[in-house]
Amino acid sequence: MRQKKDAPLRSDAQRNRERILEVALAELTLCADAPLSAIAKKAGVGQGTFYRNFPHREALVLEIYRHEMQQVADSAAQLLATREPDQALREWMDHLAGFAMTKAGLADAIRQATSTPGSPGKPGHTPVTSAAELLLRAAEEAGTIRPGVTGDDFLLAIAGLWQIDPRQDWRTRTTRLLDLVMDGLRAGAPGR
Repeated sequence: MRQKKDAPLRSDAQRNRERILEVALAELTLCADAPLSAIAKKAGVGQGTFYRNFPHREALVLEIYRHEMQQVADSAAQLLATREPDQALREWMDHLAGFAMTKAGLADAIRQATSTPGSPGKPGHTPVTSAAELLLRAAEEAGTIRPGVTGDDFLLAIAGLWQIDPRQDWRTRTTRLLDLVMDGLRAGAPGR
C-alpha cells in the first residue's frame, strides 16, 4: 500500500530525510555541483531512498533553502519569548545575517536549480516575512519602533545583506548595516 503524499513519515524515514538535508547543505555549500551520489553515500542512505525523497537536484536544493529559511523564521518566536520585542528583533536580524552569510555558498546551487528552463522558481521569503511581521508588531505594540513598518518594508531595508561578501569581514559590515536599520526603525517610535 502506498503512503499518501501528505501522510507523516515514519521516524526512520524522517531521520533519513533530515540526514540527507544536513549532508547536502554542507556539501552544496562547499561545491554547488556536488554529486548527488556522493551526498547519498555520506548521508548513509541508498540511491533509492535518496531519490524517493528528492527525485532531482532541484528538489533537494529548494528543500534545503526552504528548511533553512524556516529555521530562521522559527527563531523569531523563540526570541520573543525570552527578550524584549526590540531586542528580539535586533537579535533576529543577526540570525538572518548569519544565515545569509554562511549559506552564501549555497547561492550558486540555488541559482543553478532555479535558472534552467522549466525549473521551479526560487521560493519566496514568506516564512521570513511572517517572522519579521511578528517581531515588528510586537515591537510596535511595545512602542519601541515606529508604527506601520511591514515585513516587506523590512526585507527591502535589509536587502544590502545579500550584497556583502561573506569571504570578507562580514560580521562588522552586517552589524553596522543592521544597527542603521534598527536606528531607523526606532526613529519616531512613540515610546522614545
